[in-house]
Amino acid sequence: MSAPRTRHKRPLYAVAVAPPPEQLPRSRPGAPGGRRDENRRDKVQRLCDAALRLFLEHGIELTRVEDITAVAGVAKGSFYRYFTDKLQLTEVLMLPLASAAAAALDRCGQAVDAAQGEVPLSAAYAALGIELGQLVITHAPAIRLYLQERRGPATGARAPVVRLAHLIEERAEELSARARARGLLRSFPPRISSLAVVGATEQLLHAFLSGRDLGDVAHLPALVTSLIMNGLQPAPAA
Repeated sequence: MSAPRTRHKRPLYAVAVAPPPEQLPRSRPGAPGGRRDENRRDKVQRLCDAALRLFLEHGIELTRVEDITAVAGVAKGSFYRYFTDKLQLTEVLMLPLASAAAAALDRCGQAVDAAQGEVPLSAAYAALGIELGQLVITHAPAIRLYLQERRGPATGARAPVVRLAHLIEERAEELSARARARGLLRSFPPRISSLAVVGATEQLLHAFLSGRDLGDVAHLPALVTSLIMNGLQPAPAA
């Protein structure tokens, strides 16, 4: 695969990136916020946008650094002024989504710990669903990349995506175990129930991002929560 060398245009797959300071060149002529500083940041953004576009079109492993720099309109040598390799670039692309997803799961965990009965537990899961729905709006390209690459081996530049998948699965299992330990869910293996819920959620996300008609998507968090609670809530006492 060889990407054509074209001038940089407004990307179809843009991602908001805030690169850590260590990813910018150590030698920085010009004042912070000045023209040269803005040029450096613009190059990082262009490289990230181009990489995300090519990753989605061809896959992470098949995309070469020279393909990324060609689409970004940046010299290949400049790539290594900003990123050690393609692995570090993938980490930067996934970091905003990973941080937001971890924070949402943390808040859900706190709500589960505070829940006193089925209704508060349902509210905790519904709130998590709403937060995940907001992530689809703010991080749609990164979520598409996650869904595309998450089931591959955790090798090479794909590793950050697979690590995020494992993190989500582990945190979901932990949430199920904590709710079950407090008698809020039926005695069902947390690993199985959490994998089933994560799998269903990812399938819905994939369908939505693929343009399939799911009806009013604003109702999806409540519908998914109802499915979870109806299947996993404890049986009423005799």
